[in-house]
Amino acid sequence: MQAEIIQPDAIQPRKQRVKREDRERQITEEAIKFFAQVGFSGETRELARRIGVNQSVLYRFFENKESLIERVYQEIFITSWNPYWDKLLADRSKCLLDRLIEYYIPYSHNVITYEWVRLFLFAGLRGTDLNLRLIEYINLHVLYPIVRELRFELGIPSNKKSRISEIEKELVAGINADIFYLGVRKYVYGEVFTEEIDLLVKAKVTAGYYGAKEALRLYSTT
Repeated sequence: MQAEIIQPDAIQPRKQRVKREDRERQITEEAIKFFAQVGFSGETRELARRIGVNQSVLYRFFENKESLIERVYQEIFITSWNPYWDKLLADRSKCLLDRLIEYYIPYSHNVITYEWVRLFLFAGLRGTDLNLRLIEYINLHVLYPIVRELRFELGIPSNKKSRISEIEKELVAGINADIFYLGVRKYVYGEVFTEEIDLLVKAKVTAGYYGAKEALRLYSTT
């Protein structure tokens, strides 16, 4: 009896197992896209379906939905922060306006993205503390240091323990808000900009700097 000959193309290759770190990265990246599209109310069952795995696979890497959302928060809002920016904003060998432009243009590349804008807005609508944590992070790393540098330029006594007034905070926060709102207009309202984003950022930072500096000179209560 002649043995059956198995054709090579009939042999099914063994499915390669995905490394644990690669699978975790895949889930995180897909979760970022998923929550940015549908919001944090999106179900993990649907996320798993999009990835092409069982829902139970997600929970091998993340204890629950909240821990997955926390990872998304860290990936989008925290790990994208460049430690060089802390040094840049404090470097008085450069004029403050130049420092602000050098900071805000690359920072805007993080902020004016589909994922960053929509996740930030969805987090606020969900009523979590994610936004508050991010705002506090920005206060410590951006707003307060800029206020102190503006005071320095105006000859207003200041140190790291000096209280930041509401007026000072709002003046500098306005620059930050202008940059973020470019992203809202693009990724929420669907607006198309005819000018290069970097040029728009530079113009807004310049206007915000001179406006904040003059208003701080007039209304500072420090």
